[in-house]
Amino acid sequence: MEFYNKVGKMALGSRLRRLSEKLTEQAGEVYKVYDIDMNPKWFPVFYALAEGEDKSIMQIAQEISHSHPSVSTIVKEMVKNGVAQEIANKADGRKNYIRLTDKGWEINKHIQVQYTDVNTAVENALNETQYNIWKAIEEWEFLLEQKSLLNRVIDEKKLRESANVQVVDYKPEYQAAFKRLNEEWITQYFKMEETDYKSLDHPDDYILNKGGHILMAIYNNEPVGACALIKMDSDMYELAKMAVSPKAKGKGIGFILGNACIAKAKSLGAKKIYLESNTILKPAINLYHKLGFKKVTGIPSPYERCNIQMMLEL
Repeated sequence: MEFYNKVGKMALGSRLRRLSEKLTEQAGEVYKVYDIDMNPKWFPVFYALAEGEDKSIMQIAQEISHSHPSVSTIVKEMVKNGVAQEIANKADGRKNYIRLTDKGWEINKHIQVQYTDVNTAVENALNETQYNIWKAIEEWEFLLEQKSLLNRVIDEKKLRESANVQVVDYKPEYQAAFKRLNEEWITQYFKMEETDYKSLDHPDDYILNKGGHILMAIYNNEPVGACALIKMDSDMYELAKMAVSPKAKGKGIGFILGNACIAKAKSLGAKKIYLESNTILKPAINLYHKLGFKKVTGIPSPYERCNIQMMLEL
């Protein structure tokens, strides 16, 4: 127990595996008490087959929430020990179904009293505990179905790394990075257009001097993201030239830049923010939806690659 107290909650999986192994080992001793010739790990498959219906391995796997390879391995062991048998599917000779053998049905007959005693023993153990592990497992299964442990860890990684991201105002020394970041993503999916070259080569003339703003995302002292607000009229700006370096993906930089641009637009008295994109850029479109943008139509675009327009009402 000292190891788990030292490592903490990140060893949850290992600790549950340890508990599972202990329960499985003790279950094996229980079977001996009732003179039942069965491996504890067979139990879910055995119980599913004991309902009396012939079932395919896929059906069993879905019923007991095990993987197909896991059920296949268990079935092979049960067949080898004479507890189960494979039979051809009459409707489709290429498929086999699984059923209990006479030995399996004999085990099922004698195991019923064991079920009664085990169920009562587990109920009594649960009543002795402060926290009901059965209900806790149900809660964890539900939580992990809603959001996997992988996604939870990725979100924490983003939060930790995003704390080191700074959003700063554009300076002339960022011009090369501003152009490079945008060229990277544009040329990956499309081709550079005349309007791109104008705004990226001369951001002062085409963005800043016309009342617009450019924000840069800095991570570990390096520009890794950029986004521009181009003034369209007195109360509307265009969110444009948003780009994040491929080597900085997964840190939530696009979301940070987007929120920074929205805050900047509000400080400038804007009532709307408009943007143009392309639906093949699914992560970008998802980001814009997350930021609150909604699809609109009717505004002429200077870009060939534009096939969706979106607006955010501030």
